[in-house]
Amino acid sequence: MRRVGVLSQAALTRENRINNRKFDPPSPADLVRLVQKHPLAWLVSCVEGAFSATLLPLRPVVDSSGVIVEFRGHFARSNAHVGVVRDQSRAIALFLGPQGYISPSWMKDRTQAPTWAYASARFDLELALVEGGAQLDDIIHDLVDAMEAGRPGAWRAEEMGTRYRRLASGVVGFHARVLEQRAKFKLGQDERADVFEDITAALAHEGPQELHEWIQHCNSQRTRGASG
Repeated sequence: MRRVGVLSQAALTRENRINNRKFDPPSPADLVRLVQKHPLAWLVSCVEGAFSATLLPLRPVVDSSGVIVEFRGHFARSNAHVGVVRDQSRAIALFLGPQGYISPSWMKDRTQAPTWAYASARFDLELALVEGGAQLDDIIHDLVDAMEAGRPGAWRAEEMGTRYRRLASGVVGFHARVLEQRAKFKLGQDERADVFEDITAALAHEGPQELHEWIQHCNSQRTRGASG
């Protein structure tokens, strides 16, 4: 009976995904962009019903087809979550990208209901801990270099000198292989044309500007038609 229940849930999940395809990322590159622009994610583990959750910046590894196949990150060695991962290597990572409240006050048709626009992603992962050495150095340097890219006078980890090695001994890195990914970009794709126009006009005026840009991008076919 338990197996039947699991299969039924899986079938329901597949059906829900088919019904919500309009909220899929426009392309794999948009999912990569989401996790690169908003790298701070909840990493969640569960052992015997007890949950552990840590906010961590995660760096994606992308294969030749543009799909995210792995994340890299690190814990403080003192974080109890490290022991949880030793016992249970499975975890999920939860990312939240641009988001915001959509108010009916923006709309000519005030019979509309409030809603929330957002882009989010969940990744089911298999973690392998990295205790030290060159692999840990690579994980740390990759994160630092990504966060410092484009900054005037960008900082490099080598500038810590001998202090780097002491601080690095206080962290545990990990590689997290992606087992499954699910993303939802609920960014106005289901809104009526006039309502969509009111939403984008209000966001262009009031912001947040990042949310406005993502909504425009995820509805590019509609916005191209309007401009043409």
